[in-house]
Amino acid sequence: QVQLVESGGGLVQAGGSLRLSCAASGGIFSRYVMGWFRQAPGKEREFVSGISRIGGTTTSRDSMKGRFTISRDNAKNTVYLQINSLNAADTAVYYCAATDRNGGTYVPLVQEAYDYWGQGTQVTVSS
Repeated sequence: QVQLVESGGGLVQAGGSLRLSCAASGGIFSRYVMGWFRQAPGKEREFVSGISRIGGTTTSRDSMKGRFTISRDNAKNTVYLQINSLNAADTAVYYCAATDRNGGTYVPLVQEAYDYWGQGTQVTVSS
């Protein structure tokens, strides 16, 4: 069973950038499809971006394409989320998640498809 720990969140000014990291342990990292989700205050958790096992396939929520970039380093058991041009609407707790249910390069977009979750990292954007 894989354990996930996010880091890299914090307080940032609007227009700035952050790179979130999610370190995995306890499993064979390359077996897992990885995803990033976020939950803003008073809102439901939403999909941000996902990446296939060896990184050949990535997908992002349409509204986030261009500012959010997901990547992974299987040698370091880590998945990253680069966020550029941050704005107040990006304020949320960001979670990474993992699943090994699916084969091939399929990347699920719904949280119900992911079995393992980190504790989240807070991103706060000040205007």
